[in-house]
Amino acid sequence: MSAALTISAATVPGRITGVSLTLARGVMAGLVGPNGSGKSTLLQVAAGLLSADGGQVLWNNRSPARIPMLERGRCAAWVPQDARFEFGFTVRSVVAQGRYAHGDDGKNIDEALALFDLAPLASRPVNRLSGGERQRVLLARAHATGAPLLLWDEPLAALDPRHALEVLLLGNKHTRAGGTLLFSLHDLRMAYVLDIVVVMHEGRLRAIGKPSEVLTPELLLEVFGVRSEIIPSLSLALP
Repeated sequence: MSAALTISAATVPGRITGVSLTLARGVMAGLVGPNGSGKSTLLQVAAGLLSADGGQVLWNNRSPARIPMLERGRCAAWVPQDARFEFGFTVRSVVAQGRYAHGDDGKNIDEALALFDLAPLASRPVNRLSGGERQRVLLARAHATGAPLLLWDEPLAALDPRHALEVLLLGNKHTRAGGTLLFSLHDLRMAYVLDIVVVMHEGRLRAIGKPSEVLTPELLLEVFGVRSEIIPSLSLALP
């Protein structure tokens, strides 16, 4: 299976050092680690938004820097932790921005609004929404791109439990269809639904693998400074 995302020896002075990571198509992976461990920096490097010293980033064996701008918008979709909306664009118009790289063809917009529970808010000014609602707008805009590689920075942080679960289920559906998703998160309970967990610590990649293999009491003590006991988790599902 070919790699959807390859990061080789990425270093951003003072933020991350020598991080290498390869994700195949069809993988849902989560970045975990303490505040300041380098998760957001690594995601920005992966998205081509931040240059690293040395190393390289490849999307399906192509450097983002060598991909024409509009084509880049069809290859990968980025979701920041939050975005400031100074103007009162409607929710629909912001989600429609995701189709810019396709020539504003109007496809996927209604689907994205429905999937992220935004249809009732479609005509509302985005700068009058709550933090969680704005986050869902950003996720819907990314979904509307149809890009196979999704890079999300703490997409669940502002969401209530139901919407967080819906986003995870949509991420799972995306990867089962052959896409790839890498996102950061703080709630380790959510990590157990992932295919791969990537643990960052002090700017370095500390561990990578299946959640049950990586998230051990020993590692959680080392990385997070907390003592823990692994217990069977609740199984959550929408009614």
